[in-house]
Amino acid sequence: MKIAVCVSQVPDTTTKVKVAADGKSIDPAGVTYIINPYDEFAVEAALQLKEKHGGETIVVSAGSERNKEAIKKSYAMGIEKGILIKSESEMDSYTVSRNLADVLKEINPDIVLFGKQSIDYDDSQVGNLTAELLGIPSISVVVSIDIDGSKITCEREIEGGKEIVESSLPVAICAQRGLNTPRYPNLKGIMAAKSRQIEERQPTYTENKTEVISMTLPKPKAKGKILGTDASAVPELVKLLREEAKVI
Repeated sequence: MKIAVCVSQVPDTTTKVKVAADGKSIDPAGVTYIINPYDEFAVEAALQLKEKHGGETIVVSAGSERNKEAIKKSYAMGIEKGILIKSESEMDSYTVSRNLADVLKEINPDIVLFGKQSIDYDDSQVGNLTAELLGIPSISVVVSIDIDGSKITCEREIEGGKEIVESSLPVAICAQRGLNTPRYPNLKGIMAAKSRQIEERQPTYTENKTEVISMTLPKPKAKGKILGTDASAVPELVKLLREEAKVI
């Protein structure tokens, strides 16, 4: 079985984000980048499937030089081979998907694993877009995977419950939190990852379908008001909610 995992490098959620001078991007100064947390579930799923069914694992990433860190983290966890589609230009979801699909067509994996979304843009598009470009089925927000021969059964989250979905291979899976608990890389894996080579590819497609017009931070929260400490403050509270906040 050949298993591919697509990963990305994103700003750490603890990072205090600042908008760059161009007003269209994040100021990278002082930003710590990490492997996308949802992608860690995908990497762990790939490793567990290999341990159970055998085969080969490959990680693929599309982005700048810093994406190598996501590939190295995957190496340290146990992935065997890595490919970086290297571009210092900003790529939208379609461009990322198009480039991933072109590489994956060469690899011809039985399963392609993604995190259900990245925590930077949160658009949840790349997994399903890539599957569409590959012409294979996709199953998203997956919390359980079972393979029997050429058939895969997944449990996925839906509003108010869960759904069981069956598909034939090849298939794309978008991992949700709860699918597994990603392993911590051990010292041996970390040291081995430092010397492992990463294959670099040039993008096959660079024409973005979308353009960022502007990026702004949310407005700061207004200071709170203390109207009183007992029931006598209720009439004033109701008045302000109606006339000032306009929520009732």
